[in-house]
Amino acid sequence: GASCRVLSLQGSLVFLVSGLVVLGYAAALSTQPTYQGVIRVVCGAAAGKLCEVCFLLNLFMISVALLRVVGDQLEKLCDSLYPNGTLSGAPLPPPWYVDQRFTLSALCVLVIFPPSVPREIGFQKYSSILGTLAACYLTLVIVLKYYLQAESLGLPEPPQPSRAFSWASIFSVIPTICFGFQCHEACVAIYSSMRNQSFAHWVAVSVVSMLICLLIYSLTGLYGYLTFGKAVASDVLMSYPGNDPVVIVARLLFGVSIITIYPIVVLLSR
Repeated sequence: GASCRVLSLQGSLVFLVSGLVVLGYAAALSTQPTYQGVIRVVCGAAAGKLCEVCFLLNLFMISVALLRVVGDQLEKLCDSLYPNGTLSGAPLPPPWYVDQRFTLSALCVLVIFPPSVPREIGFQKYSSILGTLAACYLTLVIVLKYYLQAESLGLPEPPQPSRAFSWASIFSVIPTICFGFQCHEACVAIYSSMRNQSFAHWVAVSVVSMLICLLIYSLTGLYGYLTFGKAVASDVLMSYPGNDPVVIVARLLFGVSIITIYPIVVLLSR
């Protein structure tokens, strides 16, 4: 039920904030600028090597997952621009330049690669601000759609909250929540680039950042579920009509919010 989800979200948030605080403290003690360096100094050379392998594997999996999401949004955008595209089921094939293989390749070369060139993570704060604003717009659209256009979308009745409590349902969603809030790979590099590296300042930054993420994610998930009920797609934007201009802009900005993550992932992978 809803109480299980709220409890799991709160527990995951405490766990994730604690991890950020511990990593910041370890970075301060070890004076290492990288995650792997901190593990190597604190836990030993063998643990450092294992951390490097797991670190790269984790970043690779994050990149694949995010690229898959971007690909879905591109496909939906192309279908809205070309009604005879792949999603409409029409017999005419889409133009070659809206094929996902071309659009994703062009996106990686022209959009993702240029901001990935700088080797200083402090430079990425500008793109991260843009990504945060894009995520806020997405949340605003979902909330307003629920209140303003629920009837025009032909939606079912709002789902009734379940009172059933299950520990299994709590633990089943924790991995997904942790992935959504995941930023621990970059926290050591971010801490090293801060001018004020006091522990109290780092704790405040970690808590405020996670609370902002909590607000954005909670509103998006809550109102997406209230709008579509159990029929909501795993990617909530896929539940909205493809020809809605407001949703089209939301898809574009959602893609922007994901694309801004890639320069940080590339930097950490070097």
